[in-house]
Amino acid sequence: MYLEIITPDKKVFAGEVDAAQFPGTNGSFEVLNSHAPLISTLDKGSIRITTKSGSELYTVDGGVVEVLNNKIIVLAESVTE
Repeated sequence: MYLEIITPDKKVFAGEVDAAQFPGTNGSFEVLNSHAPLISTLDKGSIRITTKSGSELYTVDGGVVEVLNNKIIVLAESVTE
């Protein structure tokens, strides 16, 4: 599935991922391939993405995530790697 992490300043990540874990406002959750459509707010915390070459961690200060048709879009207030 395809993931984009975007801040007001730049596109932080764009590419294919196998899984992504998010710090949801009501608790953390994981998105896998063929996940049901979802829109959620994000709390301060870490986004962990798993790709074929390993995993990466991005720390966000909040935002929104949308999952639709194997595409994930994260609109984050700010991101640190």
